[in-house]
Amino acid sequence: MLEFENPINDLQTMSLIKDVFLQINPRFSSIMVEGKKGGRKWKKVEVNVENHVHFPSICSPKGSPSPSENNSFLKSYISQIAMEPFPQGQPLWEIHIIKCPTSEAQGTLIFKLHHALRYGYSLVGALLSCLQRADDPSLPVTFSSVNNFSSVNRDDRNIGLRKVVSKCFWLLVDTVRDFGWSVLKSTCVEDDLSPIRCGSESFRPFSLSTITFLLDQIKEIKSRLRVVGNIIGKTILSLASCITHDFRL
Repeated sequence: MLEFENPINDLQTMSLIKDVFLQINPRFSSIMVEGKKGGRKWKKVEVNVENHVHFPSICSPKGSPSPSENNSFLKSYISQIAMEPFPQGQPLWEIHIIKCPTSEAQGTLIFKLHHALRYGYSLVGALLSCLQRADDPSLPVTFSSVNNFSSVNRDDRNIGLRKVVSKCFWLLVDTVRDFGWSVLKSTCVEDDLSPIRCGSESFRPFSLSTITFLLDQIKEIKSRLRVVGNIIGKTILSLASCITHDFRL
């Protein structure tokens, strides 16, 4: 979901979708079909962008809705479209353009993407590649680096050979263990029932809740734990699922 400080321009948005968005991933213009041996594969098709882009009106039915009122309507709308399956016979993505102002933005762009399109972390990077810097549109979007933990990086250079070897050894052990567990989970061990896996293939209603982390906070966690950003995202999702399970939010 992208939030804009200024109202969204329809012509510019549609042009960006056709000329940039569709080009960053060939699966955005492909559908899944069954192959000769029963497996599924991707097939290139012509994309009618109008079938994938929606302009819902989520504003409050009152005469002059306030941005705070539109917040609840936006959350309800996101919960609604998350429950709806993708139409058959067309690429597995949708874009919903919300023009009603909220307390956070003048316009909102919602991407509904099937997880089969691409690995989530790289998909976010691909979407960010569509954006341009306000000060110089010829340059890609970049984020400021955090220098608060440069001393930590300097300390890392002074780690002895023994610690480096030990760290690499345990990293290898963890990798083999995680890989083996993944193989077991995908072959003979089923996942436990949880708020994410309920044991039923049918969609269940849910309520949308949000939590905001500043990019600098994510980088701070990354520097302190010395892990990649994807691990941080998985940890946050795990904590969120635990809260949902314990408190039934």
